[in-house]
Amino acid sequence: MPFPLDHARLRSPRRRRPSPPAVRRHRAAATVVFTVDGAVFGSWASRIPDVSATVDASPTSLGLALLCVSIGALAGMQLTGRLCARLGPGLVGVAAAVATSAALALPGLTGSVPALAAALLVFGVATGALNVAANAIGVQVETAAHRPLLPSLHAGFSFGGLAGAVAGGAVAALATPGVHLLVVATLGVVATAAVAPVLLAADGAPAPDDHAPPPRGTTRGIVVVLGVIAGCTAFGEGAVTDWGALHLQEVGASPALAAAGYACFSLAMACGRLAGNGLVHAYGPTRVVTGGATAAAVGALAVAAVPDVEVVLAGFVLIGLGLANVFPIAIARAGAHAGAGGVALASTVGYTGLLGGPPLLGIVAEEVGLPVAFAAVASLAALAAALAAPALGGGEGVLRAARAALQRHTAQLGVLYSQLTGPAGDRRPYPGLEALAT
Repeated sequence: MPFPLDHARLRSPRRRRPSPPAVRRHRAAATVVFTVDGAVFGSWASRIPDVSATVDASPTSLGLALLCVSIGALAGMQLTGRLCARLGPGLVGVAAAVATSAALALPGLTGSVPALAAALLVFGVATGALNVAANAIGVQVETAAHRPLLPSLHAGFSFGGLAGAVAGGAVAALATPGVHLLVVATLGVVATAAVAPVLLAADGAPAPDDHAPPPRGTTRGIVVVLGVIAGCTAFGEGAVTDWGALHLQEVGASPALAAAGYACFSLAMACGRLAGNGLVHAYGPTRVVTGGATAAAVGALAVAAVPDVEVVLAGFVLIGLGLANVFPIAIARAGAHAGAGGVALASTVGYTGLLGGPPLLGIVAEEVGLPVAFAAVASLAALAAALAAPALGGGEGVLRAARAALQRHTAQLGVLYSQLTGPAGDRRPYPGLEALAT
C-alpha cells in the first residue's frame, strides 16, 4: 500500500533530487497509458454523431445507449481495485488499456441501436477498469518518486483527449466511423504493448498490505469524501464537455466558435495539469484544491449569469484551469490513505459525477435552462473547496465537516433553484433542447 505523501517535506528543495532512470521510465510509461485512455475517449466522442446516424438512433435511444457507457464503467471500477491489489496495477493497467482500445472498434461496427448499446456496455466496462488502473499506476509512480506527479499524468489524458477529438473531426469526411475507430484501436494496442514491459516490471513482488481489503471505518469515510471532491469537479467537467457548445450557441456564438469553446476548456485544463506538479510542490495540495475549486466556481457563475460569448468562453477557461488538478490530487490522497482499494473507491465516487452529471444536467436544462445547471456546477465546485482542508488533512473532524458542508450546499441549491425558476409552476424550458430534438 502506498505510504501517505508528506507534502510539507516535498516542498523542501532538498527533496527535489533527479528521479532515477527506473522511475523516469515508469513515469513515461504511465503517461502513455493516460494518453491512450484520453485519445480513445476523445476519438469516440468525436464520432458519436456519425455512429448515431449509422444506426438511425433517435435522441432518446442514443441517450439510453450512451448510458450503457456509464453503467459499464461503474461496474468495471468496482472490480478493478481488488484486481490491482492482487495482480499489480501494471498488469491490470496493460490488460485494461488493451481491452479499452479493442472495445473502441465495436461501436463503429454496429448496425442497430441494441447492438450499439451492447458494444458501449463492453466499452464502458473496459474504460472504467482503465481509469482505476491508470490512477493506481499514477499513485505507484508518486510513491516511487517521493513527489507529486499525478497532475502531470492526468495532463496526458487531457492532451490525448484533445488530440483524439481533433483528429476525429479532421478525418470525419474521409473515413467511416468503423475504419477510423479501428485504426485508433490498433494504435492504442501498439502503444500499450510498447510500454507493457516497464509497467509489468514496476509491479514487482506485492507487499503484504497489497492484499488488504477495501478501506473501512474512518479511513473509508475519508476516502469517500475525497471521492465526493473528485465527483464535484468531474460534474463540472462533464457539464462543459457535453453542454458547453450548446450553451455558447444559445448566447450567440457561431457553430465553429461554439465548438472551439470545448477546445479552450480542454486546453486550459491540460495546461493547468502540466503546471500541477509544481503548484502542489510549492503550495501544497490543500491550497491548490481550495484555490482551484474556488476559481472554477467563479468561472461557472460567470457562465450562468452573463449571456455573453466572450464571458462564457472566459468562464470555460477559468473552469478548466480551476478544476485541472482537483481530481488527480483527490485520487492521489485516496491512494495514499488506502492503496488500490482507496483509488478504486474514490474513482468510483468521482467518476459518477463525470458520467452521471451530463444526463442530470439535461433534465435540469429541460426544466429550467442551462444557466441554472451551470449555477449548480458553481455550487458543487464551492463544496469541493469547502471539503478540501478537512479531507486532505485527514483529521478526525473530516466527516463532521463533510456533513455540515453537504447540508449547507443542499440548502443553497434549493434557494438558488427557487430564485431562478420563479413561482411554483413557472418553468422556463431551454430552447436549445427543443432545437436539438428536432
